[in-house]
Amino acid sequence: MDRLTRHELKQDEFREVVDQLDEYLKTHLREILTVVGLVVVVVGATAGLRYYIGAQEASANLELAVALRTFEAYVGNLSPEATAAESQSFSTANAKYQKALEQFNAIELKYRMFPRPKAASIARYEAGICESLVGNPAAAINTLQQASRDGDKEIAALAQFALAGELFKTGKKDEAIKIYQNLADHPTLSVPKTMAQLGLADAVKDSEPKRARQLYQQIAQESGSSPSIAEAMKQQIDDLHQ
Repeated sequence: MDRLTRHELKQDEFREVVDQLDEYLKTHLREILTVVGLVVVVVGATAGLRYYIGAQEASANLELAVALRTFEAYVGNLSPEATAAESQSFSTANAKYQKALEQFNAIELKYRMFPRPKAASIARYEAGICESLVGNPAAAINTLQQASRDGDKEIAALAQFALAGELFKTGKKDEAIKIYQNLADHPTLSVPKTMAQLGLADAVKDSEPKRARQLYQQIAQESGSSPSIAEAMKQQIDDLHQ
């Protein structure tokens, strides 16, 4: 709810306003008491809603942190010197991502109702990544398509970028190229223009090497202050089919 503002009264009008208000109170006392009661209820409900939203956000953030730790967990046997923060490990990468997928899905399901915490949107995107990593491209595409329509443009852009990569891997090259181009035309903080261009260049380098070369050159020019990026783009250009 928007907060109400009070208009300052001019000094020479103050007495007249007070007199009018006194008369109004005398004739409308019952109505005013009813309205005041309603306002108290509404304000109380608003405060309760804010508290609920805050609690949901905090809870979802904690659960997301746990799932992300699983996603980043060590694969293999930990050394005896491992810290408590590194205590979680998995025998295989597939086992790790399966577990993380379960946790991300649980968050998305638990908090899918309005008001939806941002952590739930992130969890849905991460679930799509996990589905790709465990070798389930159909599920990954479906999940990432949902995440790409998220109201948060940064999360949506990340999901679109991942979706383009998944579509390209499954042979849907034209769809992938269209998404990469759209992201390059409408960059965000999470998917800047050079990131989208790199995805686009990688997608067209076999079928359109000239276009890919132009994109790699443009990325190198726009990242001129980074010698490592310039060198990487030069290597990409050298590897192109002539």
